[in-house]
Amino acid sequence: MKTMLKLFSLLLISLLISCGGKDEKKKESFSYEKKTTTEAKTPVKTEMVPASAKVDLTNKGIGPISSLELNAEIDQAMVAHGQEVYNKMCTACHRPNKKFIGPAQAGVMERRTPEWIMNMILNPEEMLQKDPLAKELLAEFNGAPMANQNLTQEEARAVLEYFRTLK
Repeated sequence: MKTMLKLFSLLLISLLISCGGKDEKKKESFSYEKKTTTEAKTPVKTEMVPASAKVDLTNKGIGPISSLELNAEIDQAMVAHGQEVYNKMCTACHRPNKKFIGPAQAGVMERRTPEWIMNMILNPEEMLQKDPLAKELLAEFNGAPMANQNLTQEEARAVLEYFRTLK
Protein backbone atom coordinates (compact mmCIF):
# COMPACT_ATOMS: atom_id res chain seq x y z
CA MET A 1 0.00 0.00 0.00
CA LYS A 2 2.88 2.35 0.83
CA THR A 3 4.54 1.58 -2.48
CA MET A 4 1.27 2.30 -4.21
CA LEU A 5 1.05 5.66 -2.44
CA LYS A 6 4.65 6.46 -3.38
CA LEU A 7 4.02 5.59 -7.03
CA PHE A 8 0.87 7.65 -7.08
CA SER A 9 2.69 10.61 -5.47
CA LEU A 10 5.54 10.29 -7.95
CA LEU A 11 3.07 10.20 -10.85
CA LEU A 12 1.21 13.22 -9.52
CA ILE A 13 4.42 15.23 -9.06
CA SER A 14 5.67 14.38 -12.55
CA LEU A 15 2.27 15.33 -13.97
CA LEU A 16 2.35 18.69 -12.20
CA ILE A 17 5.88 19.40 -13.37
CA SER A 18 5.10 18.54 -16.98
CA CYS A 19 1.85 20.53 -17.07
CA GLY A 20 3.06 23.59 -15.28
CA GLY A 21 4.67 25.82 -17.83
CA LYS A 22 6.17 29.22 -17.62
CA ASP A 23 4.52 32.04 -19.41
CA GLU A 24 7.37 33.58 -21.24
CA LYS A 25 6.62 37.03 -22.38
CA LYS A 26 8.47 38.18 -25.41
CA LYS A 27 9.63 41.70 -25.16
CA GLU A 28 9.20 43.80 -28.19
CA SER A 29 12.42 45.43 -29.07
CA PHE A 30 12.76 48.72 -30.78
CA SER A 31 14.28 48.54 -34.23
CA TYR A 32 15.26 51.11 -36.80
CA GLU A 33 14.70 48.66 -39.64
CA LYS A 34 11.82 49.40 -41.94
CA LYS A 35 9.29 46.63 -41.83
CA THR A 36 8.05 45.43 -45.17
CA THR A 37 4.34 45.55 -45.65
CA THR A 38 2.75 42.47 -47.00
CA GLU A 39 -0.19 43.63 -49.02
CA ALA A 40 -2.22 40.86 -50.44
CA LYS A 41 -2.82 41.77 -54.02
CA THR A 42 -6.14 40.45 -55.16
CA PRO A 43 -5.97 39.08 -58.66
CA VAL A 44 -8.17 40.80 -61.17
CA LYS A 45 -11.05 38.51 -61.91
CA THR A 46 -11.85 38.18 -65.56
CA GLU A 47 -15.51 37.59 -65.96
CA MET A 48 -16.11 34.27 -67.63
CA VAL A 49 -18.99 34.44 -70.07
CA PRO A 50 -20.59 31.05 -70.71
CA ALA A 51 -20.54 29.92 -74.32
CA SER A 52 -24.34 30.01 -74.48
CA ALA A 53 -24.25 33.76 -73.70
CA LYS A 54 -21.29 34.69 -75.92
CA VAL A 55 -22.00 36.83 -78.93
CA ASP A 56 -20.17 35.81 -82.11
CA LEU A 57 -21.63 37.26 -85.28
CA THR A 58 -18.63 36.47 -87.48
CA ASN A 59 -18.36 32.67 -87.22
CA LYS A 60 -20.34 30.88 -89.91
CA GLY A 61 -19.55 27.40 -88.66
CA ILE A 62 -18.58 24.31 -90.59
CA GLY A 63 -21.03 22.65 -92.91
CA PRO A 64 -23.06 22.99 -96.07
CA ILE A 65 -24.27 26.56 -95.46
CA SER A 66 -21.72 29.23 -96.33
CA SER A 67 -24.06 32.13 -97.06
CA LEU A 68 -27.66 32.82 -96.12
CA GLU A 69 -29.78 35.92 -96.71
CA LEU A 70 -32.77 36.49 -94.45
CA ASN A 71 -35.77 38.51 -95.60
CA ALA A 72 -36.68 41.54 -93.52
CA GLU A 73 -40.18 40.12 -93.08
CA ILE A 74 -40.64 36.92 -91.12
CA ASP A 75 -42.43 34.22 -93.15
CA GLN A 76 -45.26 33.08 -90.85
CA ALA A 77 -45.95 29.89 -92.83
CA MET A 78 -42.29 28.94 -92.48
CA VAL A 79 -42.44 29.81 -88.75
CA ALA A 80 -45.40 27.46 -88.26
CA HIS A 81 -43.57 24.66 -90.08
CA GLY A 82 -40.38 25.38 -88.14
CA GLN A 83 -42.21 25.32 -84.80
CA GLU A 84 -43.77 21.99 -85.75
CA VAL A 85 -40.34 20.52 -86.63
CA TYR A 86 -38.81 22.01 -83.47
CA ASN A 87 -41.54 20.56 -81.23
CA LYS A 88 -41.17 17.16 -82.86
CA MET A 89 -37.37 16.90 -83.12
CA CYS A 90 -35.75 19.32 -80.67
CA THR A 91 -37.75 19.48 -77.45
CA ALA A 92 -36.16 16.34 -76.05
CA CYS A 93 -33.05 18.46 -75.33
CA HIS A 94 -34.06 22.13 -75.80
CA ARG A 95 -36.59 24.56 -74.38
CA PRO A 96 -37.18 27.86 -76.18
CA ASN A 97 -36.74 30.10 -73.13
CA LYS A 98 -34.57 28.19 -70.66
CA LYS A 99 -31.52 25.97 -70.48
CA PHE A 100 -32.27 22.29 -70.43
CA ILE A 101 -29.97 19.57 -71.74
CA GLY A 102 -28.99 22.04 -74.44
CA PRO A 103 -29.10 25.85 -74.59
CA ALA A 104 -32.25 27.92 -74.91
CA GLN A 105 -32.93 29.27 -78.38
CA ALA A 106 -34.56 32.56 -77.37
CA GLY A 107 -32.31 35.35 -78.60
CA VAL A 108 -29.98 33.00 -80.49
CA MET A 109 -30.29 35.18 -83.59
CA GLU A 110 -28.64 38.04 -81.66
CA ARG A 111 -25.73 35.79 -80.61
CA ARG A 112 -25.00 33.67 -83.71
CA THR A 113 -24.98 34.04 -87.47
CA PRO A 114 -27.80 32.33 -89.38
CA GLU A 115 -25.16 30.21 -91.18
CA TRP A 116 -23.70 29.00 -87.86
CA ILE A 117 -27.16 28.02 -86.60
CA MET A 118 -28.01 26.18 -89.81
CA ASN A 119 -24.64 24.37 -89.82
CA MET A 120 -25.10 23.36 -86.18
CA ILE A 121 -28.52 21.91 -87.01
CA LEU A 122 -27.38 20.17 -90.21
CA ASN A 123 -23.82 19.17 -89.28
CA PRO A 124 -23.52 18.85 -85.47
CA GLU A 125 -20.84 16.12 -85.44
CA GLU A 126 -18.28 18.08 -87.45
CA MET A 127 -19.20 21.34 -85.71
CA LEU A 128 -18.54 19.75 -82.30
CA GLN A 129 -15.17 18.45 -83.51
CA LYS A 130 -13.87 21.55 -85.31
CA ASP A 131 -15.78 24.69 -84.32
CA PRO A 132 -14.38 26.37 -81.16
CA LEU A 133 -17.73 27.82 -80.08
CA ALA A 134 -19.50 24.47 -80.51
CA LYS A 135 -16.75 22.85 -78.42
CA GLU A 136 -17.31 25.43 -75.66
CA LEU A 137 -21.05 24.73 -75.75
CA LEU A 138 -20.34 21.00 -75.46
CA ALA A 139 -18.22 21.64 -72.36
CA GLU A 140 -20.81 24.01 -70.86
CA PHE A 141 -23.58 21.46 -71.26
CA ASN A 142 -21.67 18.64 -69.55
CA GLY A 143 -20.50 16.92 -72.71
CA ALA A 144 -24.02 16.30 -74.02
CA PRO A 145 -23.51 16.45 -77.81
CA MET A 146 -26.19 17.70 -80.13
CA ALA A 147 -27.72 14.78 -81.96
CA ASN A 148 -27.98 14.88 -85.71
CA GLN A 149 -31.72 14.81 -86.43
CA ASN A 150 -31.06 14.43 -90.17
CA LEU A 151 -33.19 17.43 -91.05
CA THR A 152 -33.31 18.66 -94.61
CA GLN A 153 -32.04 22.15 -95.43
CA GLU A 154 -35.66 23.27 -95.86
CA GLU A 155 -36.61 21.95 -92.40
CA ALA A 156 -33.54 23.53 -90.82
CA ARG A 157 -34.35 26.83 -92.55
CA ALA A 158 -37.92 26.66 -91.19
CA VAL A 159 -36.56 26.04 -87.66
CA LEU A 160 -34.26 29.04 -88.13
CA GLU A 161 -37.26 31.16 -89.13
CA TYR A 162 -39.02 29.97 -85.95
CA PHE A 163 -35.94 31.01 -83.92
CA ARG A 164 -36.33 34.53 -85.37
CA THR A 165 -39.66 34.83 -83.50
CA LEU A 166 -38.19 33.80 -80.12
CA LYS A 167 -37.25 36.79 -77.98
